[in-house]
Amino acid sequence: MDKRSLAQMARRFREAEARAEVLRQELAVAIRQADADGVPQKDICDATGYTRQQVRRIVKASTTGDDPPVRSESAES
Repeated sequence: MDKRSLAQMARRFREAEARAEVLRQELAVAIRQADADGVPQKDICDATGYTRQQVRRIVKASTTGDDPPVRSESAES
């Protein structure tokens, strides 16, 4: 792999990270809205693949103004 190809790959990776961050924030808003609409936490977990602890953290962040990052399941263990 040459320097140009490596730089292109790194650029694509940074762009994907930025898109993922936007989508993560949009999903957090949707989770908060579902919670406000009375959707059971179990259903939110089933739909998102997040744990109950992750969902609670996201919902709680709406009252504190924080937007904590959602960690992978392996980081929770």
